[in-house]
Amino acid sequence: MIAHQIAHQIVPGPPTRGGPLRMPPHRHTAEGRDRRVGVEVEFAGLDARSAAVLVQGLFGGRVRECDPYRFAVEDTSFGTFLCELDSQYAHPTDKSIPKSGKAAELIERLRDRFASTFGEVSSHWLPVEIVSPPVPLGRLHELELVLESLRDRGAEDTGASVFYAFALQFNPEAARLEVDHILAVMRAYVLLEDWLKSRIGPDQTRRLLLFATDFPGEWGRYVLRPEYAPDLGQFIDDYARFNPTRNRGLDLYPLLCHLDEARVRQLAPDPLIKARPTFHYRLPDARLSDPGWSLAAEWNDWVEVERLADDPPRLAAMADAWMRHRGRSEFGSRARWAAEAALWVPA
Repeated sequence: MIAHQIAHQIVPGPPTRGGPLRMPPHRHTAEGRDRRVGVEVEFAGLDARSAAVLVQGLFGGRVRECDPYRFAVEDTSFGTFLCELDSQYAHPTDKSIPKSGKAAELIERLRDRFASTFGEVSSHWLPVEIVSPPVPLGRLHELELVLESLRDRGAEDTGASVFYAFALQFNPEAARLEVDHILAVMRAYVLLEDWLKSRIGPDQTRRLLLFATDFPGEWGRYVLRPEYAPDLGQFIDDYARFNPTRNRGLDLYPLLCHLDEARVRQLAPDPLIKARPTFHYRLPDARLSDPGWSLAAEWNDWVEVERLADDPPRLAAMADAWMRHRGRSEFGSRARWAAEAALWVPA
């Protein structure tokens, strides 16, 4: 194994519960702008209106009711936060419902009544979600205040009920939009996926619900081949062929849709895919009740993905080790690989 001496860059600001937030290798976009990251957190125990008031108390702005289960907190120091019951069916103005046909006509007649009823019933078991606007990396530590305030207000996490399955999600802006960079991050994630999940220790409810399924072994064996050097169109075609679902821990569809929307819409006609220049990293658990859990701990693990992607010799050597470990087996021993992968992550 190659030894690496890599200095951790630290996000400025006060320490968080999980220690300081680390910086990825690239803090700026190719255009020289500060990179940004959006954060989404799910929970129960507070309704959407209360969550919006919480956000307003932290970052200012004004609360606007979009419907009884969705509130926007506008003109904050970061931009607009969205606080909502996490289901498209609870929102009568949602754009993803059918736009034509008999189903659309029926929904149009019943939408307001149905949305109200569904919202009232589902609010007992669906999560409320706070979605932040894109935040500069150097200010990411300020969003730790959201988790701390939710914890202080008694917000519930996955462990509070067998019916709960809540998540934390990061949407880091891509440092570059070229396919070689996207492929490097994809490779790094495949190599670290088992390690990441061993670090997260996802709640059993998430496992049973298959919240975010692992990338299939054949996808790893395909993209980790050293000779694989696709252009963007070929990469999109390959990604859609091996991953006909958004249900992955690292969902590339938003980023690929931003780069070639027509191609992605043809291959993956899912109305929930939203084009944006970000990776969509979905952690399978939000542990607000754990005093040792923090934004920093989870973000710093993502930074390890970006650091590996930015280290071609380590990436290539680790890919070779992964190929030998997994061989021709679809499942292999993920626990053993997680332990081996940890040896490739600098202390």
